[in-house]
Amino acid sequence: MVKVAVLGHGTVGSGVYEVFDMNAERIARAVGEPVEVKYVLDLRDFSHLPYGHKFVSDFSVIENDPEVTVVAEVMGGVGAAYEFTKRCLLAGKSVCTSNKELVATRGEELLQIAKEKNVNYLFEASVGGGIPVIRPMLQCLAANEILEIRGILNGTTNYILSEMIHKGVSFEDALKQAQANGYAEKDPTADIEGHDACRKISILSDLAFGDKFDPNEVSCEGITKITLQDVEEAGKLGYVIKLIGRAVRCDDGTAYAYVAPHLIPKEHPLAAVEDVFNAIMIDGNATGDVMFYGKGAGKLATASAVVADMMDAMAHREKRRPVEWGDGSKHLLRPLGTLESKWYVRKDGQAAEITGPMTTDEAQTKFADAAAMMRVL
Repeated sequence: MVKVAVLGHGTVGSGVYEVFDMNAERIARAVGEPVEVKYVLDLRDFSHLPYGHKFVSDFSVIENDPEVTVVAEVMGGVGAAYEFTKRCLLAGKSVCTSNKELVATRGEELLQIAKEKNVNYLFEASVGGGIPVIRPMLQCLAANEILEIRGILNGTTNYILSEMIHKGVSFEDALKQAQANGYAEKDPTADIEGHDACRKISILSDLAFGDKFDPNEVSCEGITKITLQDVEEAGKLGYVIKLIGRAVRCDDGTAYAYVAPHLIPKEHPLAAVEDVFNAIMIDGNATGDVMFYGKGAGKLATASAVVADMMDAMAHREKRRPVEWGDGSKHLLRPLGTLESKWYVRKDGQAAEITGPMTTDEAQTKFADAAAMMRVL
């Protein structure tokens, strides 16, 4: 029997336990032996639950138990989650996580420790929630050089923009609806300012290009400046507005990576992605474009990806998954000012227009007096 532990019993953590419980027989068949969640780490009192006896508040109990070989880190943040992940790896335990912030900021260090200890650090759930994208990149697209990644990486902002586009709801009211529906946190900053999407495109860039793309250095613009007027003007021109995370390889091996609102032609596959759904398009030099679509968050969807990683770690106990990237010393991230794009430009009192291609620096200089500017994909 394989013994595992879960760090955190919030939305995703409780989902991880639920997936193990409801799919126990299927998981046992796939792994080749039964799997037991031996511990759940949380400081709160869950003694009322049927599995309340499994809860511990002292991490060292998990760290020092040689029976526990795989751990789910679903705490979030980079404080205790970083410390506990590092200690698990050093203790020879594989760790699987949905923690995009930790993977984006400290992933290279944790992957190096995992390599040294011959264990796995896996994070499929950190980018697309329940959408498979990281494993397909590393396996199904392994024969390709990745040329470009572009995607709708945040369901909250996509829901808000969908409400604005199809129902004429203001940004402020759409945000309130998202919060009422449980799609947005009480403090929605990470979503609406683009930070969540920025961490995800940073992770995808790390994997695609082989070196660290620090999310603190990746240009990040959210959707707070988008108005109903811009939504309407874009529609007249044949476009919809979406928040896009994008990474583009250049001929010399460097790459652009950024998050920003874009105008998307209505016939483009990404334009049809509505509500809380996410979609990620990856352009390989052999495959061309492939697209991954689904709900990018949610309790069981995200938990299923974490559990699948845990099963993968169990299956690769003797030979770890070769996942790693550099420490950023290659300096692959190019300044965004030199990226050439078409632009949507709206000046006060004038009809909006789409310009010919020009660099970011050129556009910002030429249209310094514009009321609104956005890239066109």
